[in-house]
Amino acid sequence: MLDLLSSLIGFFATTAEFNRPPIDWHAIAPELCLLGGGAIITLIDVIWREKGRAITSALAGLFLLAPLIPILTLAIDSEDRSMFNGAYVIDKYSLIVKAIFLLSGYVVILLSTNYVAEGEYWENEYYGMLLSSILGMVIMASARDLITIFVALELLSIPAYMLATWRKKDLKSNEAGLKYYLMGVFASAIMLYGMSLIFGASGSTILQEINASISTEETSTSIITLGIIFVTIGFGFKVSAFPFHTWAPDTYEGAPTPVTAFLAVASKAAGFVALMNIVVVGFLGREDVFQPLIWILAALSMTAGNVMALRQKNIVRLMAYSGIAQAGFMLAPLAVAGESLEIADKSVSAVVTYLAIYAAMNLGAFAIILAVSRTTKTAEIDSYHGLFRTSPSLAVMMTIFLASLAGIPPLGGWFAKFSVFTSLTSADTNWGYGLAVIAAINAVIAFGYYGRIAMKMWVEEPHETHSPQMKVPVSLTTALVITVSMTLAFGVAPGIVTHFTDVSLIALGG
Repeated sequence: MLDLLSSLIGFFATTAEFNRPPIDWHAIAPELCLLGGGAIITLIDVIWREKGRAITSALAGLFLLAPLIPILTLAIDSEDRSMFNGAYVIDKYSLIVKAIFLLSGYVVILLSTNYVAEGEYWENEYYGMLLSSILGMVIMASARDLITIFVALELLSIPAYMLATWRKKDLKSNEAGLKYYLMGVFASAIMLYGMSLIFGASGSTILQEINASISTEETSTSIITLGIIFVTIGFGFKVSAFPFHTWAPDTYEGAPTPVTAFLAVASKAAGFVALMNIVVVGFLGREDVFQPLIWILAALSMTAGNVMALRQKNIVRLMAYSGIAQAGFMLAPLAVAGESLEIADKSVSAVVTYLAIYAAMNLGAFAIILAVSRTTKTAEIDSYHGLFRTSPSLAVMMTIFLASLAGIPPLGGWFAKFSVFTSLTSADTNWGYGLAVIAAINAVIAFGYYGRIAMKMWVEEPHETHSPQMKVPVSLTTALVITVSMTLAFGVAPGIVTHFTDVSLIALGG
């Protein structure tokens, strides 16, 4: 008994001496806003239930825009902040990425407002889960530690699994969520095993310390190689890169359309940010391993995604395969990031630029899909016959988004692809030039399926079942105005985007 008491006294004495790491509350204010917002929406659901439905979407939008205020003040302060021994970093790079995530999430809220209110859904839980998922994305932007990255990734993924099955009485939605969950758990297990191997070989979970450790000759080469391969495969699933894409088409088709937009844009962007941080900050000393692996994933994703998109008759499935091809373009700069710090800088800049523009044009395309399907009750490409005659404004905006996705100037998509080609050719290697050629060929292939949709909208006659005029709700109209404006602005005034080149070195820890 005395031994037990002495052990307890020793334990509490040790606990009392524990020095709590300092927390910069200003730096984590965006995360606290999202955490508080999710909690408040959950309480509203518990206390007021049906009475709270009228304000839930507005509150969710407010809690997504509110964190932009501390992000702005932190950017003005321009001081890099680090917590937990470098595991959590707030710099200009992370602030810009967080702003992209929050604005993308706000557009998803606009897409969801009428969709959720008009369906048989539990509205408050929907927005609470969406905020939780976006919180994981925001945490991921600052994570510089394997454990923090994995926790943020699971915080993003677990609510997304449930959101994919939100149409509870729809078998396709249930199937979509189940496939997404099973593949997600499998990918997380592979990724976690890879992280454990890297930790075992390097002795640290901090990315900069891992980079310093694995660059030395004393570190086990085979264990590090296997760890890098497993981690990359895990993220290959998260960004729906070929051949880890099999969940995407079925999940996109079966999930509610706003959730599909979220998975296709915001969730994918978060996966890329985490992969980019790990590769460029943690694995830069082992470019002989990660560069060939990412090169193969990029080439396969671009080619397979475009070829399979040519065969699709459902526009949501087409967008899924288009997203696989776009993932290949975003992976391409990372395939040459290890050549030098200067090339790594350009690679990070190209990926972040592509993510910002991709979010605008892809969310806009899904907003049009949602607007059209409200009237036609189908997502078949044939339902776009004669859209210009029945709804000219929707046809014009959809054409803008499709042209931008195809990379036609002067829209935002052309500058995104230009950034990718610049980073590949700047490496001045045969592998870089080879991947640039593959990317150019795939950019041409993409005209085939994007152009097919445009032809149906502008040239062919509308179906008799088409409504003379499609009514677009105010929230959906707001989303379209935001996304069209950003798509045009990024192309006409690319200087808006080139600011990313000034902050990309921050991601390297420089």
